[in-house]
Amino acid sequence: MELEAARRAVLAAVRGTCAADLPRLLHWMRNTNDFDELVVSNNDVVLKNIAEDLRNRLPIEAMFNSEHQAVQKIHQHPLPMIHVDAFLYDDDFVDSLCEEGKMSRSYCTECGSYKTASLEFISHSFSLMELKFLYQHVLPDLTGKGYLYSSASQLYGVEMNADFCQLQEMMVTKYQFIDRIKVVHADICTEASLLQKADVVVMNNVFEYFLDRQEQARAWEFIACNVRKRGSLLVTVPSLKESLSKLQTDIQLNQWVEEMQLNYEVYMEKDVDREALEQIHLYRIL
Repeated sequence: MELEAARRAVLAAVRGTCAADLPRLLHWMRNTNDFDELVVSNNDVVLKNIAEDLRNRLPIEAMFNSEHQAVQKIHQHPLPMIHVDAFLYDDDFVDSLCEEGKMSRSYCTECGSYKTASLEFISHSFSLMELKFLYQHVLPDLTGKGYLYSSASQLYGVEMNADFCQLQEMMVTKYQFIDRIKVVHADICTEASLLQKADVVVMNNVFEYFLDRQEQARAWEFIACNVRKRGSLLVTVPSLKESLSKLQTDIQLNQWVEEMQLNYEVYMEKDVDREALEQIHLYRIL
């Protein structure tokens, strides 16, 4: 049944309800969780199982000691900041950790007082909500977009950290993704051929907390030089403009990419974080 026909059928059912029961029906429709199972797919369940597996294998901040640069940059931030992996911990999970005293959303600005401020959270992963928005609404109907949402022929993940490569390969094997997913342990600046052949490149907070500014500029110059297949797509969080604003590069964005406008209204599931979705930017390579 198409949307318009379904809408008419629902309205007919509501209009056919006796007046005495109509308020209770409307209250139920506004507040029930009975519809949740209709929008939760098996793919969502698999991703949640992967998240649980990873939580059991990582410290609560989801960072390894081998990530020296990222750990150091977080500690050097002018205001208190913690890393909360958005894929592993949604808002409800963070709330439960706060209730258990394992995490806090705020810090005391004057020890011993009631004067508190909100902690800044940083994540280097997409949340389940962001993944679904990206692969179901942002990217067009390509030959593949993500393992659980399409039949992509090949997906590559480039990871500098050996510990995370090992963990990712463990998950790929356990969940039988090995036929189409390959984890590459490398600096992206050594993977020119991979970038040149890619139809879609996705980059989420990839450099700022792992490289100094000179290294960030070098990495972006390399990407701009090699992501050149006309019509291919580049997804970034945050925007290219924001990522490059504090760096000295020769990249001319208007000669490299065209930003494509996204419709953030299409994501209809509950508890949507509009601010997080608006950090996702899509570009077409010129």
